[in-house]
Amino acid sequence: MNLDEASGNHQSQLNTSDEVSGQNPPAKRLRKIEVVTEEKPDRAGERPVDRLRQMLDKHRGDRQLILLQDFPDPDALSSAWTYKLIAQQYDIHSDIIYAGALSHQENIALVKLTALPLQRWTIDVAKTKDLSAYGGCVFIDNQGTTCQLTNLVLSAGIPIAAVIDHHSLQGEIDAEFADLRPQIRATATILTEYLQAGMLVLDGSISQHVKCATALMHGLRSDTNALRQAEEEDFLAAAYLSRFYDSQLLNAVLQSSRSKWVMDAIERSLKHRIVRNNFSIAGIGYLRYDDRDSIPQAADFLVTEENVHTAVVYGIVHDRDEEIEVVIGSLRTTKLTLDPDEFIKEAFGQDAQGRFFGGGRSQAGGFEIPVGFLSGGNENSDYARLKWEVFDAQIKQKLLSLISPNDNPAYDR
Repeated sequence: MNLDEASGNHQSQLNTSDEVSGQNPPAKRLRKIEVVTEEKPDRAGERPVDRLRQMLDKHRGDRQLILLQDFPDPDALSSAWTYKLIAQQYDIHSDIIYAGALSHQENIALVKLTALPLQRWTIDVAKTKDLSAYGGCVFIDNQGTTCQLTNLVLSAGIPIAAVIDHHSLQGEIDAEFADLRPQIRATATILTEYLQAGMLVLDGSISQHVKCATALMHGLRSDTNALRQAEEEDFLAAAYLSRFYDSQLLNAVLQSSRSKWVMDAIERSLKHRIVRNNFSIAGIGYLRYDDRDSIPQAADFLVTEENVHTAVVYGIVHDRDEEIEVVIGSLRTTKLTLDPDEFIKEAFGQDAQGRFFGGGRSQAGGFEIPVGFLSGGNENSDYARLKWEVFDAQIKQKLLSLISPNDNPAYDR
C-alpha cells in the first residue's frame, strides 16, 4: 500500500499501488521487517538475492500464491511474472492472482499481448479454492495492505514466503523473506537485479523471456515516468532489459487508446476542479468499479495544467459484486518537496483499528475510504446527490485544511 496510479504516463495504483490503503494484515502475523538494499548486505552479511535463493531452495516442489494489489499496475504485473519464472527454476508452481479489476487500457493490452499468466479471484471465487494446496504466499509490489484477499489467505494458515516491494513500510509483516527498497523507483528494478544476479538466464530466442523482459521494461517506465524520475539502479536495470525486450510490442502496449469512461472522468475533473495554492482538487462523483483506473488518469491530466504542481481526483466507486461503496482518490505531484505518503496520511488519518486510509510514494499517492453504512440506495437520485455532496465536502475540507486553511469552511466564522 498500489504503489497508485496511468500506466506509461506514470501509472500507479496504490492500488489504490502507487497508492496504499494502509490496511494491515492480521495482528497475529506481525513482526518487524528490516528495509534492505541490494548493495548493502543485511546483518548476517548476505545480500537479498542470496536470501531469496535460500528461501526458494527450501520450498522446492511447493505451490505458491502471488498476491497483487486489487488494481495491479504494470510494475506489479511484470514483477510477479518474473518471480513466477524464477520460482519455476526451483520447481515451484505459482499462481498470480488479484481480486479487483484491470480497467486501465495499457494494463489490459499488456496482459493480452504478452499472454501474462494472471487470474482474477474475487473473494467468493477464492472461497471455492483449495488453499491448503499452497505452501506459501508472496506479495509483489505491495505488502498485503491493498489486496482484498490478504486476510482470507492468511486466515487459511498460508505463511508469507516473501514480500518484494519498493513502497515505504506499511506495517509489520511476518515474512520468511523480505526485500523492501523504498529508495528504488520500481519493483521491476528489484526483480531485474535478481535476473542480473543469474536467478534466471534470459534468452532472446525464447518468446516468453522476450515478453517478460518487455513487461518489465514497461513496468519500470511506468513507475519512473518514462525514466524521467529514475535513479541509478533503474537506469542500470533498463540497460540490461534493453538486450531482450521487444520495442514493437512495447509500443503496441503504449499506444492503446483511452476508453470513453476515462475521457468522461477527465472531462468531469476539468469541470469540477478547484485550484488553491497550486493544488487542483476535483471530485468526479460516482464511478463503476471497473472504471476505477480513470481516477489516477484524470489526476495525471490535471497535474499538467499551468501553475498546478499537485492534483487530487476522487470519486465514489460502487462494487456491485460486493455491494459496497468506497471513496477512492489519487494524488499526483511534480513538487519535489511534497511527500505524498505524509500528505495523505496527515489529511485523512486512520480508522478505528489504526490503519491509514491512504499513502504513497515519490510524486504519487492514493486513498480508499469505505462509505460504510451509507453504501447503496443510489436508485433514489436525491439521496445519491446528498450523499455525494457530504463526502465531496468532507474530502475537500480535509485537503484544504493542509493546503489553504483560510479557505477551509471549518475555519469560517
